[in-house]
Amino acid sequence: MQKNIVVLTGGVLAAASLLLITYVPTQTTPDSGLASFLHVPIIVCDFLLLAVIFVIGLRRMSTAVMALAGLQLAGMVMLKFFWHGEAATPLPVFTVDSLAIVMVLVISILGSAIAYYADSYMREHEAHLGLSQSRRNRFFAIILVFLGAMNALSLADDLSWMFFFWEITTLCSYLLIEHDGTTEAKTNALNALVINMLGGAAFMFALLFLQRTTGTLSLTALMHIKMAGELKTAMLMIPMVALCIAGFTKSAQIPFQSWLCGAMVAPTPVSALLHSSTMVKAGVYLILRLAPLYEGTTISSMVAVCGSFTFFAAAALAAGQSNGKRILAYSTISNLGLIIACAGINTTASIAAGIMLLVFHAISKGLLFLCVGSIEQKIGSRDIEDMRGLFAVMPRTALITCFAILTMMLPPFGMLLAKWMALESAIDARAAMPAIVAMLALGSGLTVLFWARWAGIMLGSATTKLVVAKEKQDPDMALVLRGLAYTAGIVSLLAPIVYMGLALPAAGSSTTAAGHVNPTAIYAIYPIYFLVAVGFRYAWKEAQKAEDMAPSLPYMSGIQAEQNGEVGFIGPMKTFVPAQSGNYYLESFFGESRLTKPVNLVGLVLLVMLLGGVLQ
Repeated sequence: MQKNIVVLTGGVLAAASLLLITYVPTQTTPDSGLASFLHVPIIVCDFLLLAVIFVIGLRRMSTAVMALAGLQLAGMVMLKFFWHGEAATPLPVFTVDSLAIVMVLVISILGSAIAYYADSYMREHEAHLGLSQSRRNRFFAIILVFLGAMNALSLADDLSWMFFFWEITTLCSYLLIEHDGTTEAKTNALNALVINMLGGAAFMFALLFLQRTTGTLSLTALMHIKMAGELKTAMLMIPMVALCIAGFTKSAQIPFQSWLCGAMVAPTPVSALLHSSTMVKAGVYLILRLAPLYEGTTISSMVAVCGSFTFFAAAALAAGQSNGKRILAYSTISNLGLIIACAGINTTASIAAGIMLLVFHAISKGLLFLCVGSIEQKIGSRDIEDMRGLFAVMPRTALITCFAILTMMLPPFGMLLAKWMALESAIDARAAMPAIVAMLALGSGLTVLFWARWAGIMLGSATTKLVVAKEKQDPDMALVLRGLAYTAGIVSLLAPIVYMGLALPAAGSSTTAAGHVNPTAIYAIYPIYFLVAVGFRYAWKEAQKAEDMAPSLPYMSGIQAEQNGEVGFIGPMKTFVPAQSGNYYLESFFGESRLTKPVNLVGLVLLVMLLGGVLQ
């Protein structure tokens, strides 16, 4: 029954999201349809939601959660009972435009696939935990609530409605991170709740400020006010900065990244759904949506700097990791920073690049998380060192994982294309900032470092002969892995269509800035597709011809010895000294213990500079 509900709900969500593409973008006002009847229930649920979070803080004895929930409750009272106003004309509650459609497609299709995968995964996960009573019904109920809230958040034009769905995702995240009930899970869930509630407080401050100064919380109305020049720029920038900070916390940007790294203790489908493909995208979505309102200001430049720094710093932190899920966590933070940098550059070209990144990153990173989940259940570890020679144990899963890694860093896949577009938009004369260009270039280099290392480790083998052994996979989990792998490849193949049909229209709905865009140039990628296909086919055929032989020992500059198959040197007293390698993960440069404090300090300084941009 549970599986049927998941399949039915996922199918309806996916079909509905695809149906949206066929409609001309439109708007729904409070006086049309069901929206007018939902206004009062939304207010009531808003108060109940904040009260529930306050009670959680009380039960967990967290002063921070209680204080932040109390502040938001007080703000909600002011907003709904004292500072509310009636618009002269009906304003939209929901907006369906190209940017919203992109988000709905990602959430509904990818989210439904992950939920289907989770049905089989959670059975084995709970068996491993030895639970006396299954909690899967609770788990999937929260997942479905989360998917609904994310879709509503993406379509909301009224910021007060968006706030309500925003906080639902915060609560769902907390409940799912602590699902296993371990001490570590509860601690990390509480940390996630505190940081996201901090962002919620910033969101509430922005609502109060906008309501007081403009009399509206409609994004459409605010856009009209900005274009008409009816409000001083500084007065509009104060709430924009607060909303950007809310977006930073939700997207785990430095210095708020600790909650996302800690959330990796949750079951892998939670990591794939909330903390890679959908929930963290809510933060970058908000910042992309607000781009026209802070366009051409110091705030926009500082948003670009903050995003670029996170892209570079989180990539460096990922390079020093051997835990697969932590690599995925830091690389997620890094790529979200790149999308935010695109929003800050704030040209049509950069916004389109950011939207392309949003789409391709969601598919590839969701697939990678699910692959790590399958590998962990098979070998009992998520450390990539334990994945050495995985091809000989789980050949199909290893190949899919390596394919997912390649889609993150190499041509002709969409992620590299989008990164190239982002870098080109940063080099553009209108947005030329040497520091941003340098951080984007360095971050891209570090990205290749940790992805290539991971793929090489998995494909390593004690034999040179290509042998594809049989692998027993759960049919449902295998279906999702293969489906997402095909999706990543096909969507990359259709990158020009994605760019022309989704990214450019969405960029047009997100920014008024002009940028150098040559849409037809993207079709030049098709010859690269052909060359890659030919090269792969040739390499595969040659690999199959390889004869089985023992691998060569590493060459140690001519001064070496071998004992029991181990390479080393002849040391003092003619004793054998085994050769040892160190700093393989560059921990002396990129280790968390070395980098976390400095990058958090820089992140705080950049936040202060972002706040100072209001005065410019």
